Parts: sequence; structure tokens; C-alpha cells
Amino acid sequence: MCGIVGFLTAGMSKNASSQVYVTAMAESIKSRGPDDSGVWTDDERGIALGHRRLSIVDLSPAGHQPMESRSGRYLMVYNGEIYNHMECRAALTAAGETFSWRGHSDTESLLAGFEVWGIQSTIERCIGMFAFAVWDRQTRTLTLGRDRLGEKPLYYGWQGMGSLSTFLFGSELKALKAYPTFDAGIDRDALCLLMRHSYIPAPYSIYQGINKLEPGCLLSVSLAQPEPKIVRYWSAASVAVYSCDASFTGSPGQAVDRLEELLKSAVQLQMAADVPLGAFLSGGIDSSTVVALMQTQASRPVKTFTIGFNEKGYNEAAHAKAIAVYLGTDHTELYVSPQQALNVIPQLPSLYCEPFSDSSQIPTFLVSQLARQQVTVSLSGDAGDELFCGYNRYLLADKLWKKLSVLPTSSRRLVARGLTVLSPYQWDSLLSPIQGCFPKSLQQVNWGGKLHKAAGVLAAGSVNELYLGLVSHWDDPASVVIGGNEPPTLLAGNAPALDGLDDIQRMMALDTLTYLPDDILVKVDRAGMGVSLEGRVPFLDHRVVEFAWSLPQNMKLRDGMGKWVLRQVLYRHVPKELIERPKMGFGVPIGDWLRGPLRDWAENLLDEARLRREGYFQPAPIRQKWAEHLSNTRNWQYHLWDVLMFQAWLAENET
Repeated sequence: MCGIVGFLTAGMSKNASSQVYVTAMAESIKSRGPDDSGVWTDDERGIALGHRRLSIVDLSPAGHQPMESRSGRYLMVYNGEIYNHMECRAALTAAGETFSWRGHSDTESLLAGFEVWGIQSTIERCIGMFAFAVWDRQTRTLTLGRDRLGEKPLYYGWQGMGSLSTFLFGSELKALKAYPTFDAGIDRDALCLLMRHSYIPAPYSIYQGINKLEPGCLLSVSLAQPEPKIVRYWSAASVAVYSCDASFTGSPGQAVDRLEELLKSAVQLQMAADVPLGAFLSGGIDSSTVVALMQTQASRPVKTFTIGFNEKGYNEAAHAKAIAVYLGTDHTELYVSPQQALNVIPQLPSLYCEPFSDSSQIPTFLVSQLARQQVTVSLSGDAGDELFCGYNRYLLADKLWKKLSVLPTSSRRLVARGLTVLSPYQWDSLLSPIQGCFPKSLQQVNWGGKLHKAAGVLAAGSVNELYLGLVSHWDDPASVVIGGNEPPTLLAGNAPALDGLDDIQRMMALDTLTYLPDDILVKVDRAGMGVSLEGRVPFLDHRVVEFAWSLPQNMKLRDGMGKWVLRQVLYRHVPKELIERPKMGFGVPIGDWLRGPLRDWAENLLDEARLRREGYFQPAPIRQKWAEHLSNTRNWQYHLWDVLMFQAWLAENET
């Protein structure tokens, strides 16, 4: 895994510091690639490329970047892994091409493909994750590319005016900010999106005029044609629509066989590395499946990593250990004290180059840090929920919405108000002592939070309104962000055409398009890269994604339980009784910490005079939620964490 940076400008010929600038940009993201660095500039053409390398495949100098193609036409910086690149080499040979290969890096394979097949055709052949920049000497065009599902990040945008106008790009915003003429202001509309979702969805970023390249896209730009031209070479929305319930016509048993075959292939490809490799293991269905399939193909025990918390309702370490013992992995677990977790918080504004407020960023960083002590690559089980119908919100819609929607909205909203009379803390205190009397299917952790979420379900006027409410924190962000207006996104105002999908399938597709790349994969990428650890996600092999969407919905959601077909794969390797339990998630008790050890830190950032002086937030609604949270009247942990993460980021980045 690596970091890429660069710029294109008409003013470089007058600027003797182009190498200094691109080197500084690359140095700003050194943690993404501590093993090697390189820059290349052509002042006459106005182009500069920079690279930081984390050596994973071909550790020799033959993998050094920026790398030039055989003919010299293309120069490239690249971040990612093409898992089938040796197959691509074989295809080139079969087509009659002869290459004198310098090494066995996938970068060299890509460049060879570009020369023979072209950039887009080459990328369409690839299985992998990537973000890259390619300079075409012949056409004087810069092309940026991002993988199909958005595993690897890529920011871009023009800065400066006239002869100083410069097109910047990089793996992280801190690289763009290292360029001397970077002068983008904070985008208050994007801040509204952060308040709603806890992340800023592509194509937006926290800075005006700076965008994220969306997954599955190629962008081309030149000094002759400075307006970026974007082409989508793969679309998750199209896959969902055209594959859904259409392609697979086999039996349930055949579906399980085929899924296991595809997942084993994906895992096998992603286990290729010239450095130590392991896996995150939470003990849930997704990570357990990945680890089980790794272990069946490994010649020695797979290294697995888990962190645990002593706080009730936040600890899955015991479940992970039971899975590890059964599979025979080389397991490492670390029980994290509150202080260890709290010590991560000051690092978050630097780890996340723009404000990001999914609080599971803390345990994700801690497990990455733990794994990096022994390995350089770690596989994870991310994306299983989106592909196989695993989130509780899907089950809520399936179990409750169809029944509740027949009731008058006024009646449902009256019940919703009743559920919020008691705080989540009060509900937990009331129900926890008697939970053993409930049927196993009704036994839950964090009852109070779930009942308050159920109140939101009851109050919804439609299933689309229900979904937006379930994935929102602040319902009206513009009322709290001064001068902000919420821009259109795929979730509101610019929804993709998802014709033919039922309500739950639509939720799954929207999560795949938004929450997965803009929250989950951002979290995994920044946490891993912050400690120079490469994360790999076998479920995001596009062959697995396309097959998952081809399956009938009743092979995913069956008898009120999600991930049916994936569970059947896992049960072939792990006893069912080790897996079946309520879904817990991966979080930390932020709400309790804000009332305890984080109270002074939060009070400083939420100080009314400070909020007024900085001028981004209306203080009144924030101070009200803070007071209610401290008094245990309501649990506003997510709303407050959104504000706190922006405030902490602002303190570090705008001083």
C-alpha cells in the first residue's frame, strides 16, 4: 500500500521548486509508504508525480515509483494491489506481446497493459483495489483512476488563479494542503453532510473546490482541456439493478457452493504478499468466514487479531477467541483500557485528513496498531453486511415496517413519543435485569438505544424516510451549521435510479454506494495507513459483489435472519453455536466517556463563546444536547461526536 501525489500546472516552467513541492506533498503522507519514496517532474509540460511506498509485492528496487512504461509513453504513481496481475501478464504474452520484465510488481503489469490495451480496458480486466495517476507523454493528459468499490482514496481539484492555477491530486487532503498555493476554504455545505452522516460523501470534501474521485471512475485532465472529464467504467448501482434476482437460477445448495468457491478464490488472491500477513477477527459472521477460508488455504496458522473492552455491551473478544481456538489460528488479543482508547482521540484529526466522526474509528485504529506489531497486511470482513443483508436496519424494515405502515401515522408517532419518555440509560436499567426472561430472539445489547431507534421507525412516513432517518444523525443540519445548505447526494436529491429493487434491496444498494466507501472503507484505510498497515477486503472482489447481487433475496434474508447464504458457507467450517448471537457492532462507549473522562475535553470544544467566535455552528442546539447528555436525559453521543470531531479537526488544521 502506498500514497500518491502530484500536480499539473502551466506555471511550472517559471518555478524552480517543482521537485521541492511534490516532495513535500509526498512527505506529508509518509505513513502510507515508509519504505521508499520517489518523484518525477517535467517542467516543460507542467507535470509532477510523487510516491510513498509501503513494499508488499516485489520488495526490490524494481518496484520503485514513479514508474515508466516500456515505450516511455506512460509514467505512473499507483496505490493498491492488482491481485490477478500475473494473469494479465499471461494474457499479454498469449496475445503475442513480448516483455522483458524488470520485476514482478503489479505496477509494471499495469503499465504494460496500458500500452497494449489502453487504460480503461486494462482496468476492466483487473481484480483489485487501487488509486493511480498516469501521465501520457503523447497526449499530454493526466488520468486518475479509482477502484470499483472505493477501497483506496483519491482527492483532486484546481487551486490558484491565472498562471498560478494548478491541478492537485493526492491520496489524502494533507498532501494537497502541502502545496504552497493551496487556499481552499471550508465548505459549509459539506459540513452539513458531516452532521447528518458522520462522514462527507463523495464527490464532496471539507474544502471548497476539492473533490473525491468517485468509485469506479476514471478522470482525465490536461492544460488544453482543464475541465476534468469523468468516465464511469463500473457501477455498483448498475450491477444491483441488472443483476438483482436475475442471473442465478440454481438451487440454494448450488448458491452456497458457488459463493464458497468465489470467496475462496478472492481470499487466496488476497493472501499473496512478500511480507507477513494476518486478519482481523471480531468473531462475527463476516470476519470469521474470511479467517476460516484463509486457514483452509494456509500452510501454517493464520495470525488473527482482536481487541476487547471490559465495558458490557462492547466486547466481542471472547467470541473471537472461541472462533480462533476452533480454527487453530495464531491469535492475539488485547483488552483495551479506557485510557488506551482515550489516548487515540488526540491523533484522530491527523489520521483523518478531513473531519470524520464514526466513533468506531477508535477500535479500528487500535486493532490496526495491534496487528502492525506482527504483520504488514491484514484481511478483514468488511462489506458482508451490505452484500448479504446483515444490518439491523434491513431487518427492522423487513420485520416491522410492513406491519407498522398499515397503522395511521398519527398513532405511530404517539407511540414513538412514548418510547422516548425514558432515556436510553433508563430503559437499559429497567430491562437489563429481566432480559433473561425474554425469548432468545429478543435478547439484545443496548436496549435503550434500540428503542429510541425504533421510535424513529415508528415516526417515519415512508420507507425512504425511514431509511434516511436510520442513517442520519442531525435531521436538519442546516439549522445548526451557520451559512450551510445541505447539497444533493445519492441519499437525498440525487438518488440513483434503482428500478426493480424492493425496499430492502434499495437500502442495501444505497449503503454500498455511500456508507461503505465513504465511511467503512475510509475508516479502514486511514486507521491502517496511520500505522503503515495494508488492509484488504475479500468481499469486495467485484466477482463476489456481482454474484451476491445475482442471488434471490430469499437466499440472503430468510425467516427474519440476514446473511443466510453466507452463514451456510461459514457453517461448513465453524459450528453454528459459536456464531449465533445478537449483532453487536464495533464500537466504544463514547456516550459514557463524554460524561466521564472526556467531559473536560468536550466542554472546551463545545464552549459557547468558542462556538460563537469560530462561527461554524449555532451554539444553542449544541449546548442543549450537551446539557441533556450530561444529565442522562438523552443519549446524544453521535450528534455530539459529529460536532466534536469537526472542532478537534478545526483546531489542528485551521490554526
